[in-house]
Amino acid sequence: MKAAHRPIPVVAPSHGADLALNAPLVVRIVTGFIAEETRRTGRGRVVVGLSGGLDSAVAATLAVKALGRKGVVAVMMPFRESQPASLKDARTVARRLGVRHELVDISPMVDPYFERFPDMDALRRGNRMARERMNVLFDRSAAHAALVLGTSNKTELLLGYGTLFGDMASAINPIGDLYKTQVRQLAAHLGVPAAIRSKAPSADLWKGQTDEAELGATYAEADQILHLLFDERWEVAEVAEAGFERRLVDRLRRMVMRSQFKRRPPLIAKLSARTVGIDFRYPRDWGT
Repeated sequence: MKAAHRPIPVVAPSHGADLALNAPLVVRIVTGFIAEETRRTGRGRVVVGLSGGLDSAVAATLAVKALGRKGVVAVMMPFRESQPASLKDARTVARRLGVRHELVDISPMVDPYFERFPDMDALRRGNRMARERMNVLFDRSAAHAALVLGTSNKTELLLGYGTLFGDMASAINPIGDLYKTQVRQLAAHLGVPAAIRSKAPSADLWKGQTDEAELGATYAEADQILHLLFDERWEVAEVAEAGFERRLVDRLRRMVMRSQFKRRPPLIAKLSARTVGIDFRYPRDWGT
């Protein structure tokens, strides 16, 4: 008789919504993932957009551990209104890691569009810039025969807090199954500079913008609620009884449901017996 399979826990034994990580094990799993998925495509390196924030610093550090310094190309893509401190922090990370880094100012690319549509609000402008950055990353990945490394964390992916075909796009994503608070733990384990770990999370899309102000909750609150709702599969009432504000639990659950379309490929009208995405569903690594 085979022994019952017991998955190795990457999260410490449950204490409600305790999201403490087994960081060394997570690093081993994720670096193996990066190395294997890069090798499978016949490419030896990745391209990562370095914003000066926590997520991209952690993703780049993991990539260096997996592929070595020569296996990582960092691209910094400021807009003319971006905070200078963000670019400074991105350069600090690139230099500490010893990776090749490139600067691509997206202002000349997006400004003509903004001039064409001067009534664009902050959200539309932010989405336009996020997609331009991903456009640059995929082009640089072709130039370097590399894969685009994703930097969206699980909190962002579940809440839909990202731009479809913008920062939510990538070829592989090493941190997409880690909540923001877990990425922060991993950053400390990996030695990401304290100045980056301690600053308020922001996509730096407009002056004064912070993630938590937009979400209306701290990442610590949101991560615990999301973990209980979607990993532990608690009912909304049970999460509220655990001490979380019912209105916040309801709102986060609605955000996850309403953003489901962002986590799925485009829906195709079914006309044949085998429709891509519906019936034609081979694994991503089919035949490789």
